[in-house]
Amino acid sequence: MTVTSIAADAAAIERKPAPEVQVRSLGRVEYELAWRAMQKFTAERAADAADEIWLLEHPPVYTLGVAGRAEHLPRVANGIPVVRTDRGGQITYHGPGQVILYTLLDLRRRGLAVRPLVRLLEHSVIDLLASYGVAATARVEAPGVYVDGAKIAALGLRIRDGRCYHGIAFNADMDLTPFRAIDPCGYSGLAVTQARAIGIADAPEFLGAKLVRSVLNRLS
Repeated sequence: MTVTSIAADAAAIERKPAPEVQVRSLGRVEYELAWRAMQKFTAERAADAADEIWLLEHPPVYTLGVAGRAEHLPRVANGIPVVRTDRGGQITYHGPGQVILYTLLDLRRRGLAVRPLVRLLEHSVIDLLASYGVAATARVEAPGVYVDGAKIAALGLRIRDGRCYHGIAFNADMDLTPFRAIDPCGYSGLAVTQARAIGIADAPEFLGAKLVRSVLNRLS
């Protein structure tokens, strides 16, 4: 799969139309390939182009935001690559079993500012968890979603010319061990959890589809 085939039309991509939003289910995609495709899409999209949501997962990778500091990097050599990217925030981990939802939105056209978008994404995850009877919270000082103090979803965005990309990572059913080698999102000792650990047995693919619906409901 190439950057162009992700950013443009591809027969292998499932499309689910929604008002002003095109949803693409991409499967497992290398992080840098998806990142470059988001940049390309954002730079080349026409003024009237539909917004898009990309639903996917990544092979194991650490990503470091533009404010990322060296002291939060992996403390052990575990073979997982580190990619310095252009989203906000510090370091996090992506891997199989984690739901990645990238939001490629024209914020100016939607009249949506960055902070409200962050709140929208957080509350989309909170809505999802509430549907399983799980109480979750967001923190103004530390964006993301938390269950009993443990982080279950991380956020990172990039805004360019009034348009955003990157998005949210929701831990569904994954190996959490790589988080122990870093300070997740720049917080030493921050506990990390996932849906399976709090009694949600549904597959990541199912949870991803539900999360898309939650985001679309709040965008409408």
